[in-house]
Amino acid sequence: MTRSIMIQGAGSNVGKSLLVAGIARAALRRGLSVAPFKPQNMSNNAAVTVDGGEIGRAQALQARAAGLEPLIDMNPVLLKPETDTGAQVIVQGKRFATMRARDYGRAKAELLPRVMESFHRLAGGVDLVLVEGAGSPAEINLREGDIANMGFAEAADLPVVLVGDIDRGGVIAQLVGTNAILPAADRDRIRGFIVNKFRGDVTLFDAGRTEISTRTGWQDLGVLPWFSEAWRLPAEDVMDLATLRPGGTIKIAVPRLGRIANFDDLDPLAAEQEVQVEIIEPGRALPGDADLVLIPGSKSTISDLADFRRNGWDIDLAAHVRRGGRVLGICGGYQMLGAEIADPDGIEGAPGHAPGLGLLNVTTRLEPAKTLARTTATYLPSGDLVEGYEIHLGQTEGPDRARGWLGLDGRTDGAASADGRVMGTYLHGLFTSDAFRRAFLAKLGAGSSDFAYSEALDATLNALAEHIEAHIDLDALLALAREV
Repeated sequence: MTRSIMIQGAGSNVGKSLLVAGIARAALRRGLSVAPFKPQNMSNNAAVTVDGGEIGRAQALQARAAGLEPLIDMNPVLLKPETDTGAQVIVQGKRFATMRARDYGRAKAELLPRVMESFHRLAGGVDLVLVEGAGSPAEINLREGDIANMGFAEAADLPVVLVGDIDRGGVIAQLVGTNAILPAADRDRIRGFIVNKFRGDVTLFDAGRTEISTRTGWQDLGVLPWFSEAWRLPAEDVMDLATLRPGGTIKIAVPRLGRIANFDDLDPLAAEQEVQVEIIEPGRALPGDADLVLIPGSKSTISDLADFRRNGWDIDLAAHVRRGGRVLGICGGYQMLGAEIADPDGIEGAPGHAPGLGLLNVTTRLEPAKTLARTTATYLPSGDLVEGYEIHLGQTEGPDRARGWLGLDGRTDGAASADGRVMGTYLHGLFTSDAFRRAFLAKLGAGSSDFAYSEALDATLNALAEHIEAHIDLDALLALAREV
């Protein structure tokens, strides 16, 4: 028998993703088989699945919490913003179309059967499916054709638990206000509420909990105090990048690109005690004392390259290199480091080409076919194995490719300058491999470290599960789940 329940938020970034991950790990520790599911996600931080597609990074973390490999059915619709008004639409792991927001609104109805197909296929093999909403059901202007919140809950006939964020203030208004404006049928689906991110003595909010229960009729499932170890878990929202832990003797500067993508490469670095990862906001100069400038992936490489120049970061980067500093470009960042990026088919806009930063003697040609693969490579200087994934448009060639530094599938990946101080690669996730990370950081002057990233990640998920068990009535929450 498979049961399911949906976790929705009274607003964006209230902690739904982390809560689902923690509940999944807690349920797993109780002996249940559990799978995460998010009907629709919006993120440029994607994960490559074992069945050859891509899903939101948060669902990949939730899958890990559940003891599963990520699957395309865990996030059947993924929106990857390319402009302020348009996004690439990924359906069941593959590119479906590029749409403006208005056109996507009309297309959602035809996507619902695909969403339901994934949900039922996923539910066929587990005891519990934890469904995560997106944004808030209070956005009633988006209710028609909705597949992310109450529209999906109605289609799957699921009960809902609503989460509010007390850290940003006004949590009573968040929850009671949502109750007030929802249509009666949607309001009746909500069976309980959780107050998240509380700091201090939770008993001081007892009267607030009573008010919410009295005004809504929903079951009080508890107040979850602030989880101080949350920074150790991979972030999906670009706004969470600013929370990366400061400190450490090795400074890695990361320019925040406008369409930054797959920035999970930063998480293992930030977790190292000796490393300080500093996110450089637009308008700020790249710091002159950085040991490494890391240019991350991008969903719109040519556009982000233009912004890179408008910020003056090209000048800062050239000065950094003259001082003997190191540079690493990953995926889109790798493409930017070359001599030119050609887009003859207009994949990122009008057909044409753009001059690169000229720090690597390579050129890139963007092509419609996307490379999407989970990869095991060898770090050629040391022979260490590196686990990662590729997710990119385009191919890169040129003389500096002769100094490719990763070996995979009978070929090499990456390029390097003659002095080895400027490097690029298409392989995301390579810093999760402990031996490679230690060897790379040693070049920056870091001492030896026995930090094991994957073990630390699982320890944090276990701590999150214990945190939830201690403060949330998990028995009551699981009892609300409905058979599907």
